[in-house]
Amino acid sequence: MQATVAVFGILRFPPDQMEEVRRHLKALVDATYRNDGCIAYDVGEDPFDPGLIRFSELWPSHEALDRHLKAPHIEPWRVVARRCGLMERKFVAYDVAATRDV
Repeated sequence: MQATVAVFGILRFPPDQMEEVRRHLKALVDATYRNDGCIAYDVGEDPFDPGLIRFSELWPSHEALDRHLKAPHIEPWRVVARRCGLMERKFVAYDVAATRDV
């Protein structure tokens, strides 16, 4: 399956909330892979900036991304994120014109 949409984003939480965030984030990632048709959905904590989580995602279409954003597991995650003190959220979707190995 070829990606036509790439998403890059960040979430920032108070560092003392990260243990709780991780538990719920794992459920989000698992549900996304299981149900939403993503090609890749990668999440990582920034080792140099405590509380910062980086996302990189590949989707086969804008429609698939839109379905993901409306999926049943998204709103519970958003509720948990707010409860854990979400401080910043930035995501940008890019159209993928072509890919090549580098």
